[in-house]
Amino acid sequence: MKILAGNSNRPLAEAISAYLNVPLTKASIRRFSDMEIFVEILENVRGEDVFVVQSTNFPANDNLMELLVMIDALRRGSARRITAVIPYYGYARQDRKTGPRTPISAKLVANLIEQAGADRVLTIDLHAGQIQGFFEVPTDNLFALPVLHKDLQESMNGDDEMLVVSPDVGGVVRARALAKRLECDLAIIDKRREKAGHSEVMNIIGEPDGRRCVLIDDIVDSAGTLCNAAQALIDNGAASVSAYVTHGVLSGGAVARVSASPLESLVITDSIMATEAVRVSQTVRQVSIAPLLAEAIRRISEEKSVSSLFD
Repeated sequence: MKILAGNSNRPLAEAISAYLNVPLTKASIRRFSDMEIFVEILENVRGEDVFVVQSTNFPANDNLMELLVMIDALRRGSARRITAVIPYYGYARQDRKTGPRTPISAKLVANLIEQAGADRVLTIDLHAGQIQGFFEVPTDNLFALPVLHKDLQESMNGDDEMLVVSPDVGGVVRARALAKRLECDLAIIDKRREKAGHSEVMNIIGEPDGRRCVLIDDIVDSAGTLCNAAQALIDNGAASVSAYVTHGVLSGGAVARVSASPLESLVITDSIMATEAVRVSQTVRQVSIAPLLAEAIRRISEEKSVSSLFD
């Protein structure tokens, strides 16, 4: 196999490369003076099984276009199979029409990736499971829960008073899966979202009083939902609140907002490369999904089961 890394998350690609003991494919990915993207693959890829590692986080449009151009370069270089490894799938929150004359951008992005020449897609914790159905090519949606569970278990210290909390009704399945693994109780926060990026806690379904609460979610962007949920739990008697989230988008002043909130810690994965604010934060830390992605890549290349990773 060959592994080609884009510019969106080079450290993650290097960690995957080191785990598999497969050097990254040499390539030149640069911009012209007008910021057009140019890609030149500097190795022969004819007949090769190539994995392109590229998240489509901020700047989402640049990173998405870079992914498309890399796939096109590989297709024109006669690669046998091209797998787009997208740890964070941008535009995933636009997975349905939210009103009249609004787009389903997650489907549009899927169409673009397919038309560019991807034969397969590998991603982690899609915002909505139905996005898998937007693709006509095989799509593997991995779960970061085992990685987050392992980190959380190491910090439990036999804590019987833990309570797993879903910050909204949509994340109940994810929270229930973690609660089942930890053999602890589950609570749900009923929230109202008046507009994108703004939410208000309405009710807490469960008993947080005196419990160590752990919020679990797939994406943290502005961190408003998490911080509001943490404050609501503390107001209802929670002993402490921490959060585990797969994709740390953390746009704008999100890191500062988390640091000023009742959250004791926010654990995210490296599906998105850490910003300087994340690196220096005392509250936010990253755990790596490189071994998980690397094992999935190995199994895809060897035509073995990917789902057995989670048995």
